[in-house]
Amino acid sequence: MTQTRRILVTSALPYINGVKHLGNLAGSMLPADVYSRVMRLLGHEVTYICATDEHGTPAELAAQAAGISVQEYCDEQYEIQRAAGEGFSLSFDWFGRTSRPANHAVTQHLAQALEKQGLIEERTSKQVYSVDDGRFLPDRYVEGTCPTCGFEKARGDQCDNCGRLLDPVDLIDPYSSVSGSRNIEIRDTNHLYLLQGQMQDRIREWVKSKGAQWPSLAVSIANKWLDEGLIARSITRDLSWGVKVTDAEGNPRPGYEDKVFYVWFDAPIGYISATQEWAEATGNDWETLWKTDKGADEVEYVQFMGKDNVAFHTVSFPVTLLGCGEPWKTVDKLKAFNWVTWYGGKFSTSMKRGVFMDQALELLPADYWRWYLISNAPEGSDAAFTWEGFQSAVNSDLANVLGNFVNRITKYTASKFDGQVPDAGTPGDAEAWMVNELKERLPRLIEHYEAMEFRKAAAETRAIWAAGNEYLTKAEPWVKYKSDVDAAAIGVRAGLNLAALFGIIAQPIIPGAAKKILDALNIPEENRNFPAADADFAGLLDALPHGMAISPPDVLFQKIEDAQVEEWTERFGGGTES
Repeated sequence: MTQTRRILVTSALPYINGVKHLGNLAGSMLPADVYSRVMRLLGHEVTYICATDEHGTPAELAAQAAGISVQEYCDEQYEIQRAAGEGFSLSFDWFGRTSRPANHAVTQHLAQALEKQGLIEERTSKQVYSVDDGRFLPDRYVEGTCPTCGFEKARGDQCDNCGRLLDPVDLIDPYSSVSGSRNIEIRDTNHLYLLQGQMQDRIREWVKSKGAQWPSLAVSIANKWLDEGLIARSITRDLSWGVKVTDAEGNPRPGYEDKVFYVWFDAPIGYISATQEWAEATGNDWETLWKTDKGADEVEYVQFMGKDNVAFHTVSFPVTLLGCGEPWKTVDKLKAFNWVTWYGGKFSTSMKRGVFMDQALELLPADYWRWYLISNAPEGSDAAFTWEGFQSAVNSDLANVLGNFVNRITKYTASKFDGQVPDAGTPGDAEAWMVNELKERLPRLIEHYEAMEFRKAAAETRAIWAAGNEYLTKAEPWVKYKSDVDAAAIGVRAGLNLAALFGIIAQPIIPGAAKKILDALNIPEENRNFPAADADFAGLLDALPHGMAISPPDVLFQKIEDAQVEEWTERFGGGTES
């Protein structure tokens, strides 16, 4: 019997600036949801936490453009993102907000703890000030020519061409990306700096220890930062919206009344504060998940994110948790993803490039998108989204392989066996073949999920469905029915049990369709868990009670027609013209 594990799952916090595109979904929230569902179905205790990341300049500028307060803007956007997550059946235990008081309190507390450990100091730095905009410009809102590679649209925090981390004052010919103004000055401003360099050796040892359970992508990104040498980074900004900078007594820190903590300092802390919100709402104890002296050492902490977030989660956030001198839980398994690309480029929120979550749901149910994005997960490399690939995955995998199997066996049962699980017949060679397939494939499916190899898990799921279709070809119940009803009955009974099994293993990726299958077969909720790796595989073909009534579900999947692909290509782009 498998021992129950306690698992904390977090996915990278979606920023508050509008509904996320499918690339965002595929690189963090969706695989985190699939993993959480699988672990629950295997009998483990899972807490899946996420939140909206609501601070920083983009939120201020978006609110200004909309003519509303930043709080109003974030309130609206939170509801939009919450609804999109619900529409995609993301099974968060809690979906919080970094703008809530809990996150402010934990952020301020950790900053104080770091300062007591000698890891924060005040420095005067030079920062770009836009005279025409009337504000200091955050790093990403200063653009210019990269001093390293000459790329002309490098941001002040990083060059997207060569990947070099930058300081905005290093840019050649800088300008404000807010207004395009070159009327800028370099002014002195005081900020708090996190002395990451003092934690260099400790973080390297931590990465070496923990990285054994990370994909090579995550380890290589962390080591790249460490090899370049950790430097002191400013953790405050000249902004009004965000977590206020306070002193040890909780009062505004002198000289910092118009400053807030940097969004990338407070955003990962949102995992903790959102867990606190969940605990308060549900009567649970958040410290058993986050404090190692309260039981969190027994918890598996698993993070999901795109590769652009890896450095902050493998270096900066651990510096905060390990450097503060308190017993905080750090990540155990970290799953990093490459990009889902859109016809040669990246999905882009700012450029409205690609398909966004709300738009996708207007076209087709969530399961269609969930299946394609997971079966095409950008794990070993970037993965291309194409309309033709999406159409093929839906039509072949979902409609033909799964949908057709369930439709055939349930309708035949209704037609020839009065809609009941038959009890006649003795298992033969075809059933023995199917048992061997399950004996080989089901443990492998679980192994793929445990290893967080989502492409392989989807492929194995499909292979099990395909084996069921091959079994029906071997068993031929519709042929045998003409001369031997009992021989047909065993094929139908095994087929119905396979349909139930297929619904069970479909739950993590396509929960909506899986529920339709299991409801039609009258499978009780308590019997919908994954079979164990050491299950009685022969028993899986005869698990349904003989005589139990079943009903054919409605059509599970509609095939995508070429005309639809043409219409969507014209609306969203794609193909050779994109």
